[in-house]
Amino acid sequence: MPQSGGSSESRYRRGGLAVVLAGLLVAAVSMTAPRARAEWTPEQLAGQRVVYSYRGLTPPPSLLDAIRGGRAAGVIFFGENISDPEQIAGVVAQLREAQAQSPIRQPLLLMTDQEGGLVRRLPGEPTLSEKQVGSAPDPVAAAVAAGVGAGNNLRGVGMNVNLAPVLDVFDTPGNFIDGPQRSYSSDPAEAAALGASFIVAQQTTGVAATAKHFPGLGKAPAGQNTDLGPVTLPVSLPTLRAVDELPYPAAVTAGVKLIMVSWATYPALDPDHPAGLSPTIVGQELRGHNGFQGVTITDALEAGSLDAFGTTGQRAVAAAAAGMDLILCSARDTTQGDDATAALAAAYTDGRLDRAAFSTAVDRITALRAGLS
Repeated sequence: MPQSGGSSESRYRRGGLAVVLAGLLVAAVSMTAPRARAEWTPEQLAGQRVVYSYRGLTPPPSLLDAIRGGRAAGVIFFGENISDPEQIAGVVAQLREAQAQSPIRQPLLLMTDQEGGLVRRLPGEPTLSEKQVGSAPDPVAAAVAAGVGAGNNLRGVGMNVNLAPVLDVFDTPGNFIDGPQRSYSSDPAEAAALGASFIVAQQTTGVAATAKHFPGLGKAPAGQNTDLGPVTLPVSLPTLRAVDELPYPAAVTAGVKLIMVSWATYPALDPDHPAGLSPTIVGQELRGHNGFQGVTITDALEAGSLDAFGTTGQRAVAAAAAGMDLILCSARDTTQGDDATAALAAAYTDGRLDRAAFSTAVDRITALRAGLS
C-alpha cells in the first residue's frame, strides 16, 4: 500500500535534517539569549540593585561600559542632563542600545522626578504642583490628568519610571514639603485619594510610579532637608500611622510599583537609624504593617543625613541589609555607582549580606523591569 509521506528512507532523511536544523536553532538561541542567573558574576548580580547618574548632557563611556557589562539596573536623569525632549530621547536610545548588548536583557529603569509644579526635569506636564492639584475644583480629576500627563511625557522620551507622587502630608503651611508645594493636602485621607488617583492614571501609560517619602516628611520644618543634614521627626507611632503613613495602604491597593524610603530618623520606630537604613522601618513597618510587596528604592545615597554612616559602599551595604532593593546613586558621578556595586558584590560574596534576601531583592527588581518597556 503506498505511503502518503513517501518511502521510509526519504522520511528518515527528512527527519534527520529536521533534527539537525533543530539543533542549530537551539545553538543559535543559546548564543544570543541572556545568561541564566546562575551564570551572573557577583558584580552583575549587585549591579541589578544600583541606579546610576552622570553629569552633563552626554552619558560618559564608563556608564555605557557598566550597562553593557550588566552592572547597572538603571539611570536617573536630572535637569542638567536634559536640554530638550529630542536630546534626552537620543540619550535614552543610546542607553537602551547599550543595554541590548548586555548579558542581562531586561529593560533599564530610566527614571526622573516629574512631580509637577516646581519639581519637573522635563518641560511640560504635569504643570500643576501637588498643592495646586489638591486645591483644584475637582482634585481627583486634576490628579488623574497630572498622572496621565506625567506618564505620557516620560514615555514620549523613552523613560519608564517616575519618582512621583509625593505622599507626604504637610502639617504646617510653608514647611519643608509645603513650601515648594509638594504635598496634596494636610488631610491624610485627601492625600491618599489623590496620590492613588495619580498612581493609577500614570501607570496606565506604562510608566511605573514611585510613592515617597515613607513613612513621611510632612512634619519636617522649613529648612530641615535630609539632602543637607540629619533630620529627626519625633512623631508618636499612633500619629505616624494615622497621618503620615495613611496614604500608603491606598497606594499599595492602587498597585504602586515602587516606594522610596526617607532618610529622616523616626524615634518612635527606630531611634538609631534613618528610615532607609532601618530593618524595622523597611521590613516591619513598610512591608509588614503596610503590606508593600513591590520594589523599595533609597533616596539619594549621597545625602548629608548619612554623613555619619560611612562611605558610599558602606551606606549601600547598610541599605541593602535593611531591606532596600534599589540603591539610588544620584551624585552625578559614575564612580559612585561603581563603588556601590563593588561593595554590594563583596558583601554578597563574603556573606555579610544574606544571599537569599539578596536574590529576593533582585527578583523583585527583575519582575519590575520585565513589566516595563
